[in-house]
Amino acid sequence: MTWLPPLDQGLRDQYLRRLGLPEPPPPSAAALHAVHRAQVERIPYESVWIWLGERRTIAPLDSVRHVTTGRGGYCYHLNGALATLLGWLGFDVRRHVGGVQGAPDSEVGATANHLALTVNGLPTDTNPGGRWFIDAGLGDGPHEPMPLLEGEHRQGPFTYALAPSAAVPGGWRFHADPRMSLVGMDFAAGEAEQHAFEAKHRFLQSHPDSGFVRVLTAFRRDAGGVDALRGRVQRRLDGKGDTRTDLTTKHDWYAALADVFDLTLSDVDDERREHLWRKVNTGHEAWLAAAQ
Repeated sequence: MTWLPPLDQGLRDQYLRRLGLPEPPPPSAAALHAVHRAQVERIPYESVWIWLGERRTIAPLDSVRHVTTGRGGYCYHLNGALATLLGWLGFDVRRHVGGVQGAPDSEVGATANHLALTVNGLPTDTNPGGRWFIDAGLGDGPHEPMPLLEGEHRQGPFTYALAPSAAVPGGWRFHADPRMSLVGMDFAAGEAEQHAFEAKHRFLQSHPDSGFVRVLTAFRRDAGGVDALRGRVQRRLDGKGDTRTDLTTKHDWYAALADVFDLTLSDVDDERREHLWRKVNTGHEAWLAAAQ
């Protein structure tokens, strides 16, 4: 794992504290499940930082620093940080070039708009091969690791599937639940080099055509469902239904960020908060006008 930075014990322990884990767990399937669940429950998938005008690298150590200081990120940061933590804990974690298919007519294949992860060497009775697909960077994606085996995988109210990729020889295809924000994701079998993601990252964080630039987004997953925020609209999707709320005031919007997505933005002053709310509100009103 040439990409894995040297162990920073202080950062590792700070990361574990944010996950609510009292001490470094030894590598095991049970520990992998515990770390994955904690990551998607406590660290949001979010593009608020882009709307604040911030810019980031996707270097593994920088990604760890982002998630340990009360923020989240998108796939390169979340899966990059998770892979680093798992590597520091002694797991055999592999990084792969992936490609999210956002809509039925979108491009398929390992387009490098996603960093995918697998973990090896953890056999169980139901997964004797010991290979696992993990992903904390799909927003409303899996709550737990899935055996890297062809077939359906039920988690709470959602059903996913894994299959050999038709677009990437030797690779895999993650099929999303029909209610998710994406159609699926393909990823290559080989291990990825860091440079494979740099161009896409530059596009995603700054280009006007990037979905993250066009719409502020946040997700937080739990065992029962998923919470989402797109612009001004908060959504809860679970086994009980699909609830949407238009957050019409700055107070309610920031309360949702803090209480639902654990984004207190304690480092953002009042002036930047006001500017952010105006941008979000203006974008929402423009979206409503276009829809009409």
